[in-house]
Amino acid sequence: MRKKRVISLLALLTAGMLLMSGCGNGGRDNNSSSAEEDTTAAEENSTATDEAADDSMEPDNNEAAESDTTEDTGALVIAEQGIFSAGGITVTSDGIFDPENQWEETGAGQTAHVDHANVLYQIPEDETGLPMVFLHGYGQSRMGWMTTPDGREGWSDMFLRKGHGVFLVDQPRRGEAGATSVSGEISTKTLDQRWYTQFRIGRWENGKSVANEGSQFPNDDASVDQFFRQMTPDTGMTSDMGGDFDNETVAQALAATVDEVYARTGRDSILVTHSQGGGPGWTAANYTDHIAAIIAIEPGGAPAADSEDYQAVTDKNIPVVFYFGDYIDNGDPAIQATGMWQMMRQTCYDFAEAYTAQGGNCTVVDLPAEGITGNDHFMFQDLNNDVIADHIENWIQENVK
Repeated sequence: MRKKRVISLLALLTAGMLLMSGCGNGGRDNNSSSAEEDTTAAEENSTATDEAADDSMEPDNNEAAESDTTEDTGALVIAEQGIFSAGGITVTSDGIFDPENQWEETGAGQTAHVDHANVLYQIPEDETGLPMVFLHGYGQSRMGWMTTPDGREGWSDMFLRKGHGVFLVDQPRRGEAGATSVSGEISTKTLDQRWYTQFRIGRWENGKSVANEGSQFPNDDASVDQFFRQMTPDTGMTSDMGGDFDNETVAQALAATVDEVYARTGRDSILVTHSQGGGPGWTAANYTDHIAAIIAIEPGGAPAADSEDYQAVTDKNIPVVFYFGDYIDNGDPAIQATGMWQMMRQTCYDFAEAYTAQGGNCTVVDLPAEGITGNDHFMFQDLNNDVIADHIENWIQENVK
């Protein structure tokens, strides 16, 4: 049996152009049409024409400024994009399908294509780096990588600009991959504040979000509303705490995604996981040989050194880096999440110690220790998400071949 150490953390995740054209008509006063004036006007027109010709031989400062402005806006050019499904199973019911009675209730002889991943991908025109596969955490979908609660640029666009193709996964039974082989229960409990607290954003008091001191979370009312509305149910779970999360099914679909990326690009993938998505990230290494590196953003834990998942990662010598934000060492001790995060981060330190002791490449990045403060569990949506993206890209350049 596979020894899994999956900690159910509940990790959780146009350009409008105004074109204004104006035409000015220059006309002559019909009452002043002397020959002298006509001659003067002709000379002025000739001079203007000559000056225009001379100017055309030199760069136009306005055009240069306009070009610079366009470049500064960082127009993102996508060479290829699309959506595909990866992994999954096909379930077939007993019996024979009757095409003349397609509404019969048992589904006899019919199939269901289920438990796959749904993947949105984009390839930049200037592709210089390895592809990156992003897997969300508990209660989230790929949306979390694409934008922020206050509408700024998300990590998917940022890493496209850095030259990486991005492959954004909706895991089996979540988001656009909702088809499932097991029946779940969509909870109608009011749980927003549970997750707000678990995600270390701050305290919820008197019906208001009170973000931690120095927080990078965009904490205006509209952004808080948008943040809550990105939560996405799992169609295969009955627990509202992630207790029956199917790590194996997600891991196999994730590995199938990585293999599909390899088939399409001929290149191994950098796997970026978040929170609960960290578990399938480790297990996926059992099912694919095409993971170039694992970047685990505040995973709900790491495999123990005697586990099969740990062995799979080490056997393939995959470089690993963990990223953790603020309010863990300095979190409010009265909030249960503080102790939970200290424990979960410690499993990552233990992993790194064991991995590096046997010659592996593994680092735990404690952002506050590096002077990057104010980040919660959703560092990729915080106000300084660009700073952290740059930090990650530097790690990739130094550690991933």
